[in-house]
Amino acid sequence: MGQKINPFGFRIGSYTTWQSRWFFDDPKKYREYLLEDIKIRRMLMNRLKVAGITGVEIERLPKSMTITLNVSRPGVVIGRGGSGIEDVKKMILSVIGKMDKNVKIDLPVVEVKIPELSAQLVAERIGQELERRVPQRRVVSRAMERVMQAGGLGIKVVLSGRIGGAEIARKEQYHMGSVPTQTLRENIDYVQVPALLKRGYVGVKVWIHKKEEQ
Repeated sequence: MGQKINPFGFRIGSYTTWQSRWFFDDPKKYREYLLEDIKIRRMLMNRLKVAGITGVEIERLPKSMTITLNVSRPGVVIGRGGSGIEDVKKMILSVIGKMDKNVKIDLPVVEVKIPELSAQLVAERIGQELERRVPQRRVVSRAMERVMQAGGLGIKVVLSGRIGGAEIARKEQYHMGSVPTQTLRENIDYVQVPALLKRGYVGVKVWIHKKEEQ
């Protein structure tokens, strides 16, 4: 079971909370707000890659919306005098529906203290180096060493696809330390990102076992 389910979804409700927190009785509003959350999250994850964004949490109230940005470089998001925050608010307003144009948007920015222990950032770095045609074993070994040096208890990396431009797709798995995927109480960070190589798509999956206080 631990190999076939998203570790984050596996723990929702018991040890972790939802990334979107709100409730509406009207089914039409529920559909609209769910689609808005997906669009907002995708847009922010793409536009704020330079800031090292790792996650977006959305909390809605009847007349306000709180969108928490978890980034490794908060100064890039905030900008001079908060100009960056205003730009992000404009992007969000361009995504949400007309009925929410007057909603109050709050954008707290939370700094990721140890970027080397973020599965999102580690996977993105691996994907970027693979796109630059760096040998996959060298890329993954350096990434795993950085995670363990930063205090991680374990890391597992799985690459799937036409690795190294091979004619036949294959899967390679790398492991260092302890990654107990079937234990709910352990703090496991997981993400899957694509690496778009010239000869095909390579999927990058990363599991990082972290201490509870991290």
